[in-house]
Amino acid sequence: MSDKNLFQSGTLNRLALKNRIMVAPMTRISASVDGIPGERMQHYYQRFVRGGFSAIITEGIYIDEAWSQTYAFQAGLINAKQSAGWRAITDRVHQHGGKIIAQLMHAGAISQGNIYRPDTLAPSAVQPRGEQLGFYHGHGAYPLPREMNEEQIQQVIDSFAHTAARAVGEAGFDGIEIHGANGYLLDQFFTDYTNQRSDRWGGDIVARLSLTLAVIAAVRQRVGKDVTLGIRLSQGKVNDFHHKWREGEVGARLVFAAIAEAGVDYLHLTEYDALQPAFADSPLSLVQIARQAAPKLPIIANGALSDASTAAQALEQGADYVSIGKSALANPDWPMRIRDGVALREFDKNLLAPSADVKNCELV
Repeated sequence: MSDKNLFQSGTLNRLALKNRIMVAPMTRISASVDGIPGERMQHYYQRFVRGGFSAIITEGIYIDEAWSQTYAFQAGLINAKQSAGWRAITDRVHQHGGKIIAQLMHAGAISQGNIYRPDTLAPSAVQPRGEQLGFYHGHGAYPLPREMNEEQIQQVIDSFAHTAARAVGEAGFDGIEIHGANGYLLDQFFTDYTNQRSDRWGGDIVARLSLTLAVIAAVRQRVGKDVTLGIRLSQGKVNDFHHKWREGEVGARLVFAAIAEAGVDYLHLTEYDALQPAFADSPLSLVQIARQAAPKLPIIANGALSDASTAAQALEQGADYVSIGKSALANPDWPMRIRDGVALREFDKNLLAPSADVKNCELV
């Protein structure tokens, strides 16, 4: 498939996109200590639009004054000051003809920088694997979480819905992405070893998806049918990089069918390498499995799609769009470089060291 397909226009619900190239959500911890996005983040985000990306999916945004904050200096969207900070960002993106989608998240057990409380909640009282992330100012083991009760679960659902409405109505976002990936709360409910519940929120792979489906339904009810709504899923996690869904391809097909039936406008799949087989006993990538299981559902592929060739291959496998991460940090003008045949810069890992905050060199 030619890389020219990357520059075809498209739509997600009523959101018109000038090409198939998006900026992936990347946690850059550059808000104020109390979660307010500032001018630094305005410059950071608008560079991608000037560089030709059709849409930006933001870093994960926390949704309550309780347990959802994940990292120190993470931006929230729970009060007027935070909303105004995001509004300045969305206004700048729109001035340059771009679109911007708010990714909403809840940390669950792997919070490591919550200014609102030190303790954590999770589907079950299971010690998280791995250690806190140093480039996000964490150190040592994660705390042992407390198992959530029904009231707390309902509060999470309500917080996703309320924050989604604020994102669209006050902060000016063009859409909502629910973060159900990478080991955070919704993924903790979805994962077999972190969800040991015997109630309606636990069980087989589809049952463990129940909280994600409930959040989708609640957000859709609050924002309406015309607002673009997506869900991000993954196998790997920030604290368990090589995790694979135990139920394999059969389970994945059930999950993707359930997601399609839930009425989202897109599925955002992220893998370490989006083009590689998802499971040891199948030659198919996760994108290919999703395309077969949910033939009408728009798919965004993410993971090691760093150049025109790999991005075009993702479209050939069945993705409708690609989201670019580290290569976009190195090349905020990635689409223009691909279009004009200009060589891409290599990603410098020092950009995320010693912490992952936005650096001065990214603001010029």
